[in-house]
Amino acid sequence: MTEIVGIAAAALVGVDGKVLNAPLKEPEVPVEDRAKQLPDPQGYRILCAIPDIEEKTTGGIFKTGSTIEREELLTTVLFVVKVGPDAYADAKRFPSGPWCEEGDFVLVRPNAGTRVEIHGREFRIINDDSVEAVVEDPRGIRRK
Repeated sequence: MTEIVGIAAAALVGVDGKVLNAPLKEPEVPVEDRAKQLPDPQGYRILCAIPDIEEKTTGGIFKTGSTIEREELLTTVLFVVKVGPDAYADAKRFPSGPWCEEGDFVLVRPNAGTRVEIHGREFRIINDDSVEAVVEDPRGIRRK
C-alpha cells in the first residue's frame, strides 16, 4: 500500500513524490457544443439559467465577487431553458395550463431548486409548481 504524504494542488502525493490521482481537468468544449451538454429535465422539473448579475450597483459602485455570488445564490429571477415532459401535465393541479414555457423569465423563491454549474454558468432545476410568476422584463427586480 502506498503511503500518502501530502496533498498538492488537489492531488494526492505518495512518498516517492509521484502524483497518485491527478485532479480532473475540464476539457475545452467549443461554444457551439456547450448547449448540447445541458441536462434534459425529467418528469415535472424545469431547467433554468440564472440571468447575468450586474457588476455595478445603480450608483456605479463595482460589486465584489462574493456579492455577485451571493446575489446569484439568492436570486428570485430565473430564465426557463428547458421544460420536462411531465411539467404541467396534471390537469387537476394546473387547470389553466402551463404556468410558463421555454424562454420565459420566472420568479421563484430564493434557494429554490437544485443548483448546478455547467461551463462556469449556474443553472437550477426546479419543480413546475415552484414558479410563482412570469415577468416580461426582469431588469430592476431585486430580492428584498
